[in-house]
Amino acid sequence: MNKQQFLQRFAFHHLNEITHTYQHNGELKHAGVLIPLVQTYDGIEVVLTQRANHLKHHAGQISFPGGKVEETDIDVVETALREAEEEIGLSRKDVDIIGQLKQYHTITGYLITPIVGFIPKNYAFKADDNEVAEIFHVPFSHFIDENNHLSYELKRNGIKQNIYFMPYLNYNIWGATAAILKDLVSHLK
Repeated sequence: MNKQQFLQRFAFHHLNEITHTYQHNGELKHAGVLIPLVQTYDGIEVVLTQRANHLKHHAGQISFPGGKVEETDIDVVETALREAEEEIGLSRKDVDIIGQLKQYHTITGYLITPIVGFIPKNYAFKADDNEVAEIFHVPFSHFIDENNHLSYELKRNGIKQNIYFMPYLNYNIWGATAAILKDLVSHLK
């Protein structure tokens, strides 16, 4: 799939079904994440980060750049862009926002809004070593291939929920990041 095909499918298909059904009981903290996409000669790639190992929450996990909405943020798009700039040195002016996906509830009490945007290829990222251990790319074709979608059903407080996994090379992409990627793929099919 190339950028033009991606944009056509993204624009003309609505996300009618979401892959996750978990609804958090209680107050939610709002967050925004950026799904940075890059058009390369080989197709589209997704930019992901591995969180620093010394962090108190989600240490070493694979994630999108993003975080909690701050009072100074105009909206959740601003949150995603600010966090991407802070975490991986991605300038806001270099992101072509094409839309957003449905919001996602996490078991830790966050309501995440995924923002989708294209960025230039061969971008000179600058990781914030305090938050990010590594920045890497995964071919979008990996996520489109449903053979790479794994799930585990568990019960929490008597409610069934699926935890998603999409391993790639030595990276264990799971949880909210995998569920959001699964939604993105569903949105395009």
